[in-house]
Amino acid sequence: MTSSAGTGRAGGPRLAAPPRRDRYAFQNAAIALGLAAVVFAAITGVRVGNSGVGFSDVLQILWSKLTSNPPTDRAQLQAHNIIWELRVPRVALAVLGGAALAVAGVLFQGLLRNPLVSPYTLGIAPAAAFGASIAIVLFGGSVHGGPAPLVVGALFFAFLNTALVLTLASARNLNPTTLILVGIALSQLFGALTACIQYFAEDEVLAAIVRWTWGSVNNSAWYQVLVLLALVVAVFPYVRLRSGVINAIAFAGDDPAKSLGVPVSRVRLECIAIAATLTAVTIAFTGIIGFVGLVAPHIARLVVGANHRFLIPFSAITGALLLIVADSLGRLVIAPGVIPVGIIDALVGAPIFLYLIITRQKAVE
Repeated sequence: MTSSAGTGRAGGPRLAAPPRRDRYAFQNAAIALGLAAVVFAAITGVRVGNSGVGFSDVLQILWSKLTSNPPTDRAQLQAHNIIWELRVPRVALAVLGGAALAVAGVLFQGLLRNPLVSPYTLGIAPAAAFGASIAIVLFGGSVHGGPAPLVVGALFFAFLNTALVLTLASARNLNPTTLILVGIALSQLFGALTACIQYFAEDEVLAAIVRWTWGSVNNSAWYQVLVLLALVVAVFPYVRLRSGVINAIAFAGDDPAKSLGVPVSRVRLECIAIAATLTAVTIAFTGIIGFVGLVAPHIARLVVGANHRFLIPFSAITGALLLIVADSLGRLVIAPGVIPVGIIDALVGAPIFLYLIITRQKAVE
């Protein structure tokens, strides 16, 4: 009689699963390599431009800033100002914005148990676009890093949309599918309101609204970097701490998770509120940038798997890399002109996402 320890269900030889310790070692190594790639890509992104600044110049300028030893030579001082005041905030905002949108995407996909949702599923981006459009019309807010009304308008309506969705979910105990449908309805509503503003706006105002909806990290400011950094540092430990609970909801479903003692409704509301906040603050500073929150989690799953303990940090790394690369390409393609990062992101992200869908469908078949 054949021993059950050496056979599978069909009687053939059973392959031993890789030890969990080895799997964890690989996932941790992937995260470490990803962080190194982000650092390298960030330095490369700071290097990209038309001022003739090389890698050694970038490293020297960053070191002089860290050691509080500013250059005295006029040429070096000019390069220092270009790097530290223009390019470093731009790259830093791309890193933090990409990471924030990717983490938000992971939370939405896991908690709503739908791999095709993104930070915009609940109508956050259309609501922010409507708020920014109102600010531009009423206050003449410039795009990206302009006066406070633009940022405040985008944030206000993004949070208003989120509060409406979460209130409906809490009061009516909506299931994830219905929650997505509510988000789609609100997306259409705010999209229509923004279109109305664009239809009646003057040419200059219309151009400003359209540029904002393209998404860009041009004219990034240090206050934007610091605000987004504080937000990411504040919420990331909590989200990582909740990774086990998110695993239970994403893999088992609501009822089995509840049987394990997981407060599903409370966790879903808290984490969706966090994801919405990350998305709202990011797009208030950068404009609408799509596909990062949708594609980055899928790429991360291919590398480290679906365990949110590793998926959340690696998705943040992937999102940061995607946005840095998209911004660098936007500055190189038509240099000295700049293509907004939102356009590059969509052009690069759409084929990647189509490839992921096709390959996953073939794997299922």
